[in-house]
Amino acid sequence: MKMEDCVNRWRLVELKKIFVTIKKRNLLRVEERVLNGRVAAMTGLEEMTIKEYELPKAEKGQVILEIIKANICGSDIHMWEGKHVLKNHVLGHEMVGKIVEIGEGITTDYAGQSIAVGDRVVPVYYLTCQKCQACLSGHFNLCENGSDFMGQISEKHPHFTGGFGTHYFIHANQYFYKVPDNIPDNVAAGSNCGIAQIMYAMDNSNLKVNDYFVIQGAGGLGLFASAIAKTMGANVIVIDGVDTRLTEAKKFGADFVINMKEYDTVDKRIARINEITNGHGADVVLEVTGIPKAFDEGLRIVRMGGTYLELGNVLVDESLNTTIVPGLITRKCITIKGILRYQPWYLHKTLLFLEKYHDKYPFSSLTDRTYSLDEVQLALEKAASKEVQRAIIEPNK
Repeated sequence: MKMEDCVNRWRLVELKKIFVTIKKRNLLRVEERVLNGRVAAMTGLEEMTIKEYELPKAEKGQVILEIIKANICGSDIHMWEGKHVLKNHVLGHEMVGKIVEIGEGITTDYAGQSIAVGDRVVPVYYLTCQKCQACLSGHFNLCENGSDFMGQISEKHPHFTGGFGTHYFIHANQYFYKVPDNIPDNVAAGSNCGIAQIMYAMDNSNLKVNDYFVIQGAGGLGLFASAIAKTMGANVIVIDGVDTRLTEAKKFGADFVINMKEYDTVDKRIARINEITNGHGADVVLEVTGIPKAFDEGLRIVRMGGTYLELGNVLVDESLNTTIVPGLITRKCITIKGILRYQPWYLHKTLLFLEKYHDKYPFSSLTDRTYSLDEVQLALEKAASKEVQRAIIEPNK
């Protein structure tokens, strides 16, 4: 072979090496290209702003989700209206997402089920620091630091701390669970707040088979309670003043409904409950109206030695006080239980319940309108005015 041919061949080989190197570098640049996401942040009273940030990387123990659907909860509306301690943050905590990145050390969810990129999961929306007095007492649902991350402003890393965003950041030691295949997205989205809280409340209610269970309010929480109580073998009575809600209550298992337009005084409602229960009264009463004066009525409805569950009145504000007769509690030996959030493992119990019963009760009917992330302001306005029952945000729509 001539010297000239050898040189040319050498040059060709070297050119190929250079080409491969350039190609690899270009590919590396593509892989390292910054990927951004968007969030809907509260930036003032009843004011939402869409902001864009670089997506965080999933470090050890962390998971990144792409949000599929997020529901607007009553608490979101309270925050948006400025009636909550959390302000100027990324809204949304009822959500279901698809895993897009898994950090080192994570191979299963918190029920031991194996997970992979692409799986649907629902996170417990609060943290458990496991160090505060509440956590040390076993009350993880009352963790003193549980809302720290969800209450932070959007500018603070990791930015994606609420459901109203294209992505969501699951912290190390934050509970999350894989969603069974047969549960629809809009039902799964609501599992990590209202339904899980009611599951927890019912397990703390002392409710027994054939007991009479009165629910004050037929919003989402009241309907969830009706369905769960029926699976427990209770006789369910629902009180509300909206005809459509009472119709829904029957679909969710209510045996009796009491329309406040027909039974327009406390005495009339008590008389009707006594008629239904043969003078026995309610074994357990659940308040989910959020109306302070409902508390006094509930004390009069519950039987001697009965249990009263308070969930609806969550705002601590002196303007929301009410008058009660303390002697009713003493003379009737009433057990009163306040329920806030739920123990984190109740989210798994809720998914198992929905896997079995979501077809029996119309959980899907409660989310009746879908909005894009850019329509979040409109969605909150519609939800606050009760024009829609349960609005859904689809951030990646």
